[in-house]
Amino acid sequence: MPETTPHPPGNQPWQNGWVPDTSRAPGTRRLWLAGGLAIATIVACTTAIVVNRQAPDDTASPVRSAAPTDDGPGLLSFASPSSGTTPAPKGKTGMSSVMPPAASATATDGDGEPKSTASASPSKSPASHGGSGGSDGSGGSGDSGGSDSSSVWSSVRSVNYPDRYWHLSGGYVRLDPIGSVSARRDATFKVVGGLADGSCYSFATADGGYLRHRNFLLRAERNDGSSLFRQDATFCPRASAYSGAVMLESVNYPGRFLRHQNFRLKLDPYQYGDLYRADSAFRLVDGLA
Repeated sequence: MPETTPHPPGNQPWQNGWVPDTSRAPGTRRLWLAGGLAIATIVACTTAIVVNRQAPDDTASPVRSAAPTDDGPGLLSFASPSSGTTPAPKGKTGMSSVMPPAASATATDGDGEPKSTASASPSKSPASHGGSGGSDGSGGSGDSGGSDSSSVWSSVRSVNYPDRYWHLSGGYVRLDPIGSVSARRDATFKVVGGLADGSCYSFATADGGYLRHRNFLLRAERNDGSSLFRQDATFCPRASAYSGAVMLESVNYPGRFLRHQNFRLKLDPYQYGDLYRADSAFRLVDGLA
């Protein structure tokens, strides 16, 4: 019989000196491709969600820019200067400037220090709410804003709680329903040109004090003549999303507006939301007292 030499088996690496590659499991390349595709899909979905959520902010409900009426500044807030503030939104936010009913022609700072002003300076003032006050009701020296001829006694009514008004209670300003004669007196303020900026508002009380923010809460205090007091007691009117109403921006904390929360008046950074816009909208009406 002819001799035949058998061929060495091809799957016996120990006879040929090579070792099979076990560093990569079968199908690894496909797994990498599938993983990359999954990550790309997640990134695309996340980007789409973020864009869709941001879109409504850019098209916030258009503000009806109504001609200034008898309504005046809105809520006042009680805050002391803080370093980190959110700048007031610009563009389609319904916050174009509105001039106070009768502001003083010039704004001065008695100490000659630079004044921080609101992001949009109010334009020339429309007619005042009628009636002129007597004295400007200052409680101390150094009142640089507010003229006697432009002051008027007014009450401040909430837009979303029309039966409630700014009301002094325990030294702080609250949003309360008004009934008694004493409550009417404590809910009536003299609106004058801003102490720190004559184109804005300051609110004098019947006993000669002013509304100012301290620790971001609105309260009544006597004027101590300081530059800080004048700035804390000055609020600039801005157009509101509600016809005939205004928002009040702090002169030394641009981007923070007076709003009511738990029926207390405070200074809060602007927020893109219907609740904030309603809580920070106020109408100046004839004084209740």
